[in-house]
Amino acid sequence: MKKILFAGLLFFNIAAFAQQDTSGYVYSLQKFQEKYVATHNVVKGEDTAYLKFFPIDSNYRVTATFEKIKDDTGFIMQLSENKTAKYFKYGKVTFILQNKPVTLFLYQSKRLMKTAQYKNYLFIPFIDLSNGATSYGGGRYLDIDIKDIKGNKLTIDFNKAYNPSCSYTTGYNCPIPPGENTILLSVNAGEKTYAKPMH
Repeated sequence: MKKILFAGLLFFNIAAFAQQDTSGYVYSLQKFQEKYVATHNVVKGEDTAYLKFFPIDSNYRVTATFEKIKDDTGFIMQLSENKTAKYFKYGKVTFILQNKPVTLFLYQSKRLMKTAQYKNYLFIPFIDLSNGATSYGGGRYLDIDIKDIKGNKLTIDFNKAYNPSCSYTTGYNCPIPPGENTILLSVNAGEKTYAKPMH
């Protein structure tokens, strides 16, 4: 009887500790997702129930080696709806994911870099093998702040990958990830395909 009581108390204490551990990695990602849903700029109201995510997995949080790129010319990135926009290559990152080497480029929008709010904003649009199956067919995005780059290292968390606005409805011009940002793996992290059928 005492052993059973002790086991019950131990379980209760562990559960209570888990609830109090607000600094944990999983908890921080859960709060990130909650905020993402609550402040979504396209999906509102009851439709937010259709926003879905892969299970949080710390294996998709990687430390990448960063290399700055000097790009004074820029390039034209293709957008949906047959539009284009000017971007600059800010740098590239290399890292290991699922035991395979991956290289991605970070871009800076010519339009946004002129604004005070987004002057430090970097953009990683990417394609992976989950697209069209469990994630949006047109690829997903990651946001990076220049200040997140420490020396030549950058932490990238694919659990924060999100869908472009045009994955939810029509009328948006979304950057199409360049082919050079293709990951030949299924990145089962971050936002899944929007579950509500588009009309």
